[in-house]
This record gives sequence, structure tokens and C-alpha cells, in this order.
Amino acid sequence: MADVLEVWRGEGRHEITLNRPGRRNAINRELNAEIVAALRAFDADADARVAVLTGADPAFCAGMDLTDLGWADRSPGDRSPGDRGDTFASALRAVRKPVIAAVNGPAITGGFELALGADFILASERAFFGDTHARVGVFPGGGMTVYLAQAVGVRRARQLSYTGELIDAAEALRLGLANEVLPHDDLLPRAREVAAAVAAVDASLLTELRVAYQRRGNLGTDDALAAERAESARRRGSAEGIAARRDEVITRGHRRIQREEQGS
Repeated sequence: MADVLEVWRGEGRHEITLNRPGRRNAINRELNAEIVAALRAFDADADARVAVLTGADPAFCAGMDLTDLGWADRSPGDRSPGDRGDTFASALRAVRKPVIAAVNGPAITGGFELALGADFILASERAFFGDTHARVGVFPGGGMTVYLAQAVGVRRARQLSYTGELIDAAEALRLGLANEVLPHDDLLPRAREVAAAVAAVDASLLTELRVAYQRRGNLGTDDALAAERAESARRRGSAEGIAARRDEVITRGHRRIQREEQGS
């Protein structure tokens, strides 16, 4: 069985690639654990100053694997001893070094949160973004209500979350969600180029700079994230409703993906 996540190390960076292309890199229990472990390893590596987070084509990440949601639905009291219940979102928040999201394709719902949790986004022309939490009857728990508003403004974030509409790479650039949009084959080379520039900065200064941006730019973020997580936990237990809406959302997303791929 192929590894669900691949990590390349060198040149001052870690390159972390989600590798479930048959499921469009949807996050299940195993992949979540691997992302958490990879981010911790990156944070602990004294030789690494920046990480590039991407997905195996054709997708960046289609969100949470709706066939394996049980791991994400447990409250702390339900966890076995030694199971810290960490998620990719909490791991991204804890990392002390920059993480660049190289979004190579669809980044939907949980996958959108994964990209938003990075320091900034570089996007392929094939990328598009969407928050379908409301459409499947799930309250966000990975930072959507905080990070999306920070990226595009509260009013635009409300519209995206309320409607579940998808935005393409050009619109993401216009809104300031993506810093750059590249031809697909140029995305990773450009991400590596930017990562090299970041890696050239003094390591301790880089860490302090990231902390400063979190402290000043995200004033109130910790409280907002805690409130989102609490509401997400309160609204658990609607697995039947999620399943009932799942096929409609997946079909809708697949149609959009197929249109994008046929047009590329």
C-alpha cells in the first residue's frame, strides 16, 4: 500500500505531499495522523526553516473523508489513553516555522481549512476553493470561521460559507486568498523558489517574526478558534444527516472538478 503522505527533506525545507489521489487526498484518520507527525517532525528539525504543503495531483485536498469521520467526532472524554486527538489544524497552529500551501487543485472544506492554516497560499491555475460545511450539515472545526474571514474579509467569508459556492484560482487571487497563481507545472518550482528565499533568513528571527504575526495580526484568534471548536463539538452526532447530504455534495464537486480538468 502506498504511503498516504510523502515527505522530502533538504535545502532547508520539508516538502509534505498528501498522497491519496484516488480519494482526492481526502483526510481520514491515517492521513490526519501523518500530517500531524510530519508537521511535528518539521518543527523539530533544526535544519529545516520552511515547509511546503501540497497534494498529489489532481487535487490538493477534497476535505474530510466522509466515509471515516468517526475519528474527528470524538470528544476528549472519548479518547483512549495516549490519544491526544490532535488534528492537522491544531498542529499547523503549533508549528513555529512558516508553512507555504502550494494548492495544486481543489481545496474543499477541510482541505480549504488545511490551506488556510498555512502562512500563505500559492495556487495552480487548476486550483479552486470552497466551504461546503453547511451543505453537509457540519459546523466547521478547523478554523474556517476565523481564517477565511482574515483572508477575504468577514462579509465575503459569510457568503462563501453560507452558500458553499466554489471560487477558482483567479477569483482567489483577486480576493487576496492566494498570493500568486501559477501555470500548473510552475507551481512547485515557484513554491520551492519562495521557500529558498524564506530559508535564507536567520532561523531564530524567522520564528520570532512568525510569532509576531500570529500575536499582532491574529489578535483574538485563539478565543475565536476555541469558540468554533466548542460549537463544532456541541453540534456533533448528526452522522445520518451528513450521510444523506453527502452524495449530493460529492456529485456537485465532481462535476466542477471534471469541468476544470477538461478545460485544462
